[in-house]
Amino acid sequence: MSPSILLVDDEPFQLKLLARQLVNLGQNSVETCTSGQEALGMLDAQPTTRWLIFLDLNMPDMDGVKFIRQLVARSYRGALVLFSGEDERILEMAVRLGQAHQLMMLGHLHKPIQPEVLQILLGRWSEQMSEMVQEIPRTYGAAAVQRAIANGELVNYYQPKVEVATGAFVGVETLVRWQHPDDGLVFPDRFISVAETHGLIDALTRVVLIEALAQARCWRDAGLALRVAVNVSMDNLLQLDFADFVLDQLVDAGIAAQDLILEVTESRLMTDLRIPLDVLTRLRLKHISLSIDDFGTGHSSLAQLRDIAFSELKIDRGFVHNANQDNTKHAIFSASLGIARQLEMKAVAEGVEDRADWEFLRQQDCDLAQGYFVAKAMPAAELPCWLLEWTGRYAALR
Repeated sequence: MSPSILLVDDEPFQLKLLARQLVNLGQNSVETCTSGQEALGMLDAQPTTRWLIFLDLNMPDMDGVKFIRQLVARSYRGALVLFSGEDERILEMAVRLGQAHQLMMLGHLHKPIQPEVLQILLGRWSEQMSEMVQEIPRTYGAAAVQRAIANGELVNYYQPKVEVATGAFVGVETLVRWQHPDDGLVFPDRFISVAETHGLIDALTRVVLIEALAQARCWRDAGLALRVAVNVSMDNLLQLDFADFVLDQLVDAGIAAQDLILEVTESRLMTDLRIPLDVLTRLRLKHISLSIDDFGTGHSSLAQLRDIAFSELKIDRGFVHNANQDNTKHAIFSASLGIARQLEMKAVAEGVEDRADWEFLRQQDCDLAQGYFVAKAMPAAELPCWLLEWTGRYAALR
């Protein structure tokens, strides 16, 4: 079945104009509706996952928000573009609503709609449709994750961090993967939450830390001095012996405490901070660095900065990518960077996806960058080749 486009707007002139623009761009299967109710009737009569809906947010009777609610109730799996003459932040808010419902949100448009912007969205739609996987994602239970830990199936990948000012390769973040005997490489979003829910995260983190420190020693012996970051959950910090475990592993690996960074993530609110503060204070006394991860999201908050002596602040990718053209992201990024400077912490920008993001960081004088523009996470063996490639690429950026 060929893809179909559905335009929903209570203004007939706008509908005709947008339909004509799409036809001029080679889209011949375009349907129009002047109300949300009419559009829902058409969707019910022609169920398909290959619809692309252009939805006006501000309509009488059934506005765009109500329409989104109806799409969710119908388990809509096509794509959605919002457009309106409303304020930019209202449009962005509505897009995030759709994303929260796990709809395929291609973006938003302002009236009057420009053909070149439409062309970009259509290209994005084509890419996403070709990448859609029809299989239901495999899920894993606690027993399977426990076996993976016990059988040594967890492997570490490493994502480089570089200095923005000099391009120097200064460290890596350790990101665990599961080398599943049947399913191949499994990413952490498929098993970390299972480990946290079923009390396995402490054992998992300890395996990751031991391997990361052993790798750090290999790099050091090869003449590559890197700071290695390992993610720890607040659940890890509920174990009073965790600090002793970390310190013992540093001694066994022959790695200086200053070369280890523990990135603290908090996936749920902790009401009793006595044990985590006990553990973190001991770690800081031993000169291990602490990083507040995904700052500005979830429970990574100002209260944490007040209570814990962090040495690094990681600005979440949601405030980094495209911050050069988004006033809200720009403002939040600048505020986060200002907090880091005032508290004498290093600022790391996550999610640096392209050259525009990189140039934005240079203009902002951010300390460190991490993201696909620099490098994806990779096995340790691939780092030397990447470093050679990055050195040449950075020279061309200057």
